[in-house]
Amino acid sequence: MATSSGSNEPKKSRFRRGRGEAGASKAPGRSSQFKQVFETTRANDPALIPWMVGAFALVFLLFLAIGFGFGHPIYFGILGLLFGLLVAMVVLARRANTAIYKSISGQPGASAAAMSSLRRGWFFEQEPVGADMGRSRQVKDLSSAAMVYRAVGKPGVVLVAEGPKGGATRLLAQESKRTSRVLGPEVPVHTIRVGTDDEAVPVERLTKDMQKLPKVLTDDESGQVTKRLRALGGLKPGVPAGVDPNKARVNRAAMRGR
Repeated sequence: MATSSGSNEPKKSRFRRGRGEAGASKAPGRSSQFKQVFETTRANDPALIPWMVGAFALVFLLFLAIGFGFGHPIYFGILGLLFGLLVAMVVLARRANTAIYKSISGQPGASAAAMSSLRRGWFFEQEPVGADMGRSRQVKDLSSAAMVYRAVGKPGVVLVAEGPKGGATRLLAQESKRTSRVLGPEVPVHTIRVGTDDEAVPVERLTKDMQKLPKVLTDDESGQVTKRLRALGGLKPGVPAGVDPNKARVNRAAMRGR
């Protein structure tokens, strides 16, 4: 009877080992994620490091002073070190949010990327409800295209336009008039133009301004308004092919360090 000359220990499954290695390679560590967020933010925000260092130093010195006052400088110094690091991370997160929005400012779909972070209670259309290519008829050239996005919430209907000032203003007025004619005077229609000039709202401030609008509708009324607008096929003019607002979507996972 033939006997095995090898060891009696059970062999490991190559398939199982391969799966583990593949899973490990797909999951980047937190250190690499933090490094990516830090480098991206620093590239768009030169004042990031001074703000982080200043916040850390302020908290650490405050705890150290309290420690000397109570006669326990080492204990409070350790607390100051931990809380200082925490505050520095908070500063990084806040400035990363602003820096990422600034990095997509001016790109087609930047408004949609910002509005995708709206909280619960808002109904947001990811596709533009109106578009105007202007003089350019090239599908790939969207630099002269004006687009209008729509969101519905407790403040009513909010129309957000982006693109060249003239085209965006004209298209925003058309969509506002059309929406008001459909919904009537009971539902407020707010208009916001996103841009970098003095009369426009920066993309990083868009959602904050929308949240500050006076609330006049309930959640049920907001849902009914959204359904009514979506049911009107004629309300949504054709959007030129190639307009993909998802290309400018903010990486929320990277901002949270996940």
